[in-house]
Amino acid sequence: QVQLVESGGGSVQTGGSLRLSCVASGYSLGNHCMGWFRQAPGKEREGVAITYTRSGTTRYVDSVKGRFTISRDNFENTLSLQMNSLNPEDTAMYYCAATGVKTSDSCRLLPTQYAYWGQGTQVTVSS
Repeated sequence: QVQLVESGGGSVQTGGSLRLSCVASGYSLGNHCMGWFRQAPGKEREGVAITYTRSGTTRYVDSVKGRFTISRDNFENTLSLQMNSLNPEDTAMYYCAATGVKTSDSCRLLPTQYAYWGQGTQVTVSS
């Protein structure tokens, strides 16, 4: 049974940093898309950053480019998101997600592509 468990959320002031982590169990990172998504109250869930675990290629939503960095450790079965220069618009529940096996890098920032989801971790940025 695949489980994704996030940690690392919290409250920071504008300009601060947080690092989110996601541990995958029942699931070996190999040829998969994994990523971070977020959902603010009253808004749709959006893709923040994704990676193809085989090659390490990454994609980011424009609003976080240059501020957020996604990384994975296939040996430790973990996915991380380093978030710097946070602003109030980054306030949301952040979710870790993963697809089934992908034989090529077809990873997209589309929530509907991802079959497995964690419970989420809250990030709040105050001005």
